[in-house]
Amino acid sequence: MKQLDGFPDWPQVWFAGALLLAWLQPTLYPVGSFGPVWADLIGGLLVGGGIILAALAIFEMRRHGTTVVPNRQASRLVTSGIFKRSRNPIYLGDVLILTGLILYWDAVLALPLIPIFVWVIETRFILSEERGLRQRFPRDFTRYEKDTRRWI
Repeated sequence: MKQLDGFPDWPQVWFAGALLLAWLQPTLYPVGSFGPVWADLIGGLLVGGGIILAALAIFEMRRHGTTVVPNRQASRLVTSGIFKRSRNPIYLGDVLILTGLILYWDAVLALPLIPIFVWVIETRFILSEERGLRQRFPRDFTRYEKDTRRWI
């Protein structure tokens, strides 16, 4: 995919942009509601789950002494801990947080941001990160991608 000139093309920037759009939507275009109680409860659970998931992944990567920074070469292939369940638990955590905040903010029109964000993260970051891991750890990554799903 083409690089964006002058744009800091990092997953955190895309995540912040999606959150900003979701936050602005009910203010600029207040349309509908998910309901007063259940959306707040489920939204809070999703946000909390996303934070825990990302924290577990960062902890596991630090424990193995490899980088958590996207687009940097990994020194190790981490397949333990939360990485047994998902090859991308930090990105999955981001999706859970985005979904939870959309529910919490009653950002009904922002729901399409969820699949758009997943597509952007997968095409701009995950595929190239996996290519790098496949080149650096060919046998181990081949086995890992057969045993562990990309998202969940």
